Amino acid sequence: MRRVRRADGSARTEARAPRCPQLGKNRFLDQRLKLGLLRVIDALEAHRSLLRAATVLGLGQPALSRSLAQAEAMIGARLFERHPRGVRPTEAGLVLVRLARRVLAEIRRADEALDRIGQSAAIGALPVAAVGVLPGALIRLKANHPDIQVRVEQGRMEELLALLAAGEIDLVVGRLYTPATPDAFGREALWQEPLSIIARPGHPILSPGGPALAACELVLPTVSQRVGQEIEQLLGRLGLGGAAMRSSSHGFIREMLLATDMVSIMPRSMMAGDLLRGALRVAALPLEAPPRPAGIVLPADRPLPPAAQAFCAALRGHVAELAAEGIADMPAADSSPETRHATGGAT
Repeated sequence: MRRVRRADGSARTEARAPRCPQLGKNRFLDQRLKLGLLRVIDALEAHRSLLRAATVLGLGQPALSRSLAQAEAMIGARLFERHPRGVRPTEAGLVLVRLARRVLAEIRRADEALDRIGQSAAIGALPVAAVGVLPGALIRLKANHPDIQVRVEQGRMEELLALLAAGEIDLVVGRLYTPATPDAFGREALWQEPLSIIARPGHPILSPGGPALAACELVLPTVSQRVGQEIEQLLGRLGLGGAAMRSSSHGFIREMLLATDMVSIMPRSMMAGDLLRGALRVAALPLEAPPRPAGIVLPADRPLPPAAQAFCAALRGHVAELAAEGIADMPAADSSPETRHATGGAT
């Protein structure tokens, strides 16, 4: 510190400019440079005035001057030159200004990321669920929680379970199968998605005494090997075979059902939206279809984050709506162990 004599004879104390450090001097900035000093440096460059910077930071000007002197002593060089209209950064000051702004920006980004925790959900979806119940559940979620961000990963069950175990997704939605080997994942059956005959409204197959299924042209989904096998097994039980149009495209099958007299055998929930809107209808099968429980697969080692919990509530609400319209059957209270603890397919 030094005393400076004013023209009127009074004196004031001023921080002495530090000498430039020797080359290679270790300043230990990673241990000594505090966030408050970076805020002072950023405010001084932004406002170019000790008074304005002090006001913005909520400090007195003497306190800001002491912080600046501390930073300059630590760096070993003057950071700001004083001039009649304020201050301006030196070459060393510009280095510290750039550092301050990078650090403060990263802190703001981290703060925003922390705020988003609980406001995003990562959902794994099997192919049938992705085009079936998932859109309606997400529409309901967005209506109730517009700020929640959702990322959907579609894939086979074995792929999604690996992501679930790694914490890259919060849960999996889809058909529940018995796993080849026991695992620690939790399962909850929420609905049944039986194989059903799907046709457009007014199709003759929907009328009493209408044509038999064998007389109709079929368009069948091949969204996964497991679904294809189940459909082929049902066709065998019905005594049907021969030519049928097959496609892995949900949109193509939907268009063929809406625009022609073709019918499909598929998991009923695959066309949940069109069934709810009345654009497609379910025709009675001539025999009882095997049960196909579906629901959610949950991690065993961590609770669901709030956004994923909100998604599950929206999914349950949507499934209840489908059940009320006769589109999806709710599981019985005493659901079998297969329903509660089963997963392993790719539907």
